[in-house]
Amino acid sequence: MTDADTAGGLWRQRDFLLLWGGQTVSEMGSAVTQLALPLTAVVLLAASTFEVGLLSAAATLAFAVIALPAGALVDRRPKRGIMIACDAARLLIIGSVPVAWAAGFLTMWQLYAVALTAGVCTVFFDVSYQSFLPALLKQEELLDGNGKLGVTQSFAQLAGPGLGGGLVGAFGAAGAMSADAVSYAISVVSLVGIRYREPAPQPTDGRAAGRRSLRAEIAEGLRFVVGDPILRKVVACTGTANLFSSMAGAVEIIFLIRVLHVRPAGTGLLFALAAVGGVAGGVLSGRIARWLGSARVIWFSILVFGLPQFLPALAEPGWRVALVPIGFATAFFAGVVYNVAQISYRQAICPPRLMGRMNAAVRWIVWGTMPLGALIGGALGTAIGVRPTLWIGLIGSWAAGFWVYFSPLRRMRDVPQAQEPEPTAALA
Repeated sequence: MTDADTAGGLWRQRDFLLLWGGQTVSEMGSAVTQLALPLTAVVLLAASTFEVGLLSAAATLAFAVIALPAGALVDRRPKRGIMIACDAARLLIIGSVPVAWAAGFLTMWQLYAVALTAGVCTVFFDVSYQSFLPALLKQEELLDGNGKLGVTQSFAQLAGPGLGGGLVGAFGAAGAMSADAVSYAISVVSLVGIRYREPAPQPTDGRAAGRRSLRAEIAEGLRFVVGDPILRKVVACTGTANLFSSMAGAVEIIFLIRVLHVRPAGTGLLFALAAVGGVAGGVLSGRIARWLGSARVIWFSILVFGLPQFLPALAEPGWRVALVPIGFATAFFAGVVYNVAQISYRQAICPPRLMGRMNAAVRWIVWGTMPLGALIGGALGTAIGVRPTLWIGLIGSWAAGFWVYFSPLRRMRDVPQAQEPEPTAALA
């Protein structure tokens, strides 16, 4: 980056705008698939509650299995190239669903395979993505950059489900997933256009990075995450919230269609209305962090802003369906504010050489709980009913905020500046 690039802030940084723009389109496509994939299972293949939970678990299983080695591998290679390869692969994987449906041989087993393999690509992409941003931006720009990316994700959740609902109505659930495939192609083009090139990873122990034990590199990243008293609590909070929110997410579509009798296309509208909260969270996250403090906002966002997220469990057919988007909107708002704050904290305190492994270790823990949560949600939805399972998921995801409340964050206002630890301290 040059001084000219940074003089006008992020709005004048060409490479960041390419990254941001490509991901805006890609996130919208992914939001379409998040709606269309379970709808394909429920509407077209008559999947059971447990099968939908299993499909949700397959989508996140890769984070529990390969996230740790993915982080070590990402730290050895340029992140941009990994991101391009992952998006190209996801284009083909997601695009196989509408092709199979048109040919008449789509099965649940293919949906499981699509969810699992696309999840593998997502692991490598997300670890690379969160590790590439701190190299592209200065530390003081991270909160602004993550806030803009949070707006992107929330805007995708706003426009994507509505678009997905329209596409489902026009082309069917499987056909709607073509939009996601096209979005990955656009993302590839935007990534290819980025001029910034990362410096080659430097070995830290006198040996070539490629000769270091993969196990030793993974362990170093894990020790950094577990050894930091604040980061440890942040990871526990996010992992717990993801566990319970995945339980709720596994039965959400079933709840809307079979309990509240919402039409398939109408589910997209409900999620689009809910995502307004996420857009507001992304837009206001920087201002809220400056007002409350960049450290304090991490626990405040969940326990205070996220309190009305219980409303969807009170919804009934008729006008009380409106409680669903209201409750989800507050959850999205709180989630985006929390994620912008905690991701910026992680990026601020982590040495660049550990960035990929730190992000991978965090993702391994916090996303590794999601397939378990989805399986539990599907099983509980079958055993005790959809609504009680939704209650358990919503209460548990909110209560996860107490992990960070009872931590050193409660006595801090702002995030400390990054410091490169001594090699022995990093391994302590």
